[in-house]
Amino acid sequence: MTARPFTVIAAVIFLLMALLHAYRIFTHFQVIFGSHTIPQGVSWIALAVTAGLSWMLFREAPR
Repeated sequence: MTARPFTVIAAVIFLLMALLHAYRIFTHFQVIFGSHTIPQGVSWIALAVTAGLSWMLFREAPR
């Protein structure tokens, strides 16, 4: 099977996003868009989604 570098690159990007969401959760960093404050619960959901996608892509990547 040929190597697919896009799969590994996408997995790393999702992993970095998951780490950023984890950082936001543990440091209570606030994200504000205009007059709206994004709640911490959004980061919990995003952490689960991005970590799951990263894990699945790493499993799919050829070794």
